[in-house]
Amino acid sequence: MLRKVTGLVAFALVVLMTAPLSAQGKVEASFLLGWTFSDGVDVGDGVPIMSQDGEFFDRVDPKDSFKWGFMVGFNATPNVEVGFQYGRQPTTLEASGTTDREIGDLSVTTYHGYVGYNFLEADSKVRPYVLFGMGATSFSSVDFTTLGGDARTINGETQFSTTIAFGAKFFATPNFGARFGLQWVPTYIKTDAGGWWCDPWFGCYIVGNSQYSSQWDLSGGVVFRF
Repeated sequence: MLRKVTGLVAFALVVLMTAPLSAQGKVEASFLLGWTFSDGVDVGDGVPIMSQDGEFFDRVDPKDSFKWGFMVGFNATPNVEVGFQYGRQPTTLEASGTTDREIGDLSVTTYHGYVGYNFLEADSKVRPYVLFGMGATSFSSVDFTTLGGDARTINGETQFSTTIAFGAKFFATPNFGARFGLQWVPTYIKTDAGGWWCDPWFGCYIVGNSQYSSQWDLSGGVVFRF
């Protein structure tokens, strides 16, 4: 897991180091605060899991919570921005079914290199933007205690993820402003057997049902332009 994240960060740093050659000295650094609406995945391959007290659970989700992060971008052209984005959501893993139950503390960390497009002129007071990125989402391990008093750990995991965001930047001066936006981060988690598919040429085979954990972020922050 650490090797994947380290490789991703190294790739992002290479992009950021080479971009200034055509960036005309325009660098933007943003610090972000916001709220994340999180979705998890189904568990048990469609068969609910029974706990020690007789409750049934068929889903786990990170709870909606506060998130913080930062991003650094270089304007490769007056409108195209290339950069790296980091986000961290401290939250709680929750199981749901016949009842809801908090399992333990969880951290969701995202690492994405991105390409963005800033609309209007470079010196405009307001600049709407869109961006697309690829990278990884890391779910920390979760420590918890069973109803029987046994200490258990759910291992952490890092998976490939993408991100799509849009919003606007507002500049009070040429070098300082604010930004607000909406961001979606879908993360592939697993593929469950979805059933059988048959055709007259290739016979019958099992088709998969891919599941993704999604984070929807509403965030705002400050922008420094150098």
